[in-house]
Amino acid sequence: MAITTAPGTTRPGRPARPYPAPPRPSSGFGRKVRDNLTGHAFLIGAVVCFAVFSWYPMVRGVVMSFQRTRRGETTWVGWDNYLRILDDPSFWPAWKNTIYFTVLALVLGYAVPFFVAILLNEFRHAKGYLRILVYLPVMLPPASALFLFKYYAYDPSEAGLFNAVLKALHLPTSEWMQSPEMTMPAMVIASTWMNMGSAVLIYLAALQNIPGELYEAAELDGAGIWRRIVNVTVPQTRLILLLLAMLQIVATMQLFIEPLILANGAGAEDSATSVAYLIYQHGFFQNDLNGAAALGVIMLVVLAGFSAVYARLTAKQD
Repeated sequence: MAITTAPGTTRPGRPARPYPAPPRPSSGFGRKVRDNLTGHAFLIGAVVCFAVFSWYPMVRGVVMSFQRTRRGETTWVGWDNYLRILDDPSFWPAWKNTIYFTVLALVLGYAVPFFVAILLNEFRHAKGYLRILVYLPVMLPPASALFLFKYYAYDPSEAGLFNAVLKALHLPTSEWMQSPEMTMPAMVIASTWMNMGSAVLIYLAALQNIPGELYEAAELDGAGIWRRIVNVTVPQTRLILLLLAMLQIVATMQLFIEPLILANGAGAEDSATSVAYLIYQHGFFQNDLNGAAALGVIMLVVLAGFSAVYARLTAKQD
């Protein structure tokens, strides 16, 4: 028969083993902090990075736009920097060129990735290979890709790739970056080739989430490929289309590296001068950091206005 002992008693020849004290009840707040400690650490790191590398430069730029620094002395000048920037003869041509580039990029660089994604979505074989092929230009450094266009594709002689193709088709050749009329279209072509890979993959992900029953119903109704795109594909990807349109506007309005490399900055007859390049000129060539800050704040306000319009439109459609 087994001998049982009650808690606190000992068996003959064996020392007593004290029972551990029960844990103290912790507060709900402390338990939540311990449970979410990793999440709080990541959140604090993100906030610090944004504060140091994003918010502080933004606030500092706004402050500098109302100041003037000469020989190490800083004085408040109010709106003088903004008035001086507005009187710059390159101000309005830079905005004209930037808006022209943005419109061309929306017509070409925004539509092409969507139709390329629709085409790739129809393939049944080699999908992974085709996606890598489309995304490959994004992995190239932008400067390398633009130098490739400048010295190989846009060579104004008949040795240039595009001129060779035009000549083979018995079409007139072009001077490309040396022509004021072709400067912006040429930069849009290069920019679209470099950046469309990311948009194509996003569109592909959205297209694959469309139920196949919708296309089958459209085919039973006799809808062709164009009607299926208009009546099924576009409505089902409306939010993605609006989001990428907004991102396209914000990205193209900050046009800088394309004119810097392809057109050596201003281009023929200042046809490539953009607002971002004008900021670069004021800050690094004219040593006018306060004027550059004022121009940057103007661009910030314009882009914020586009973002507000986008938020209002998407809120109404939701």
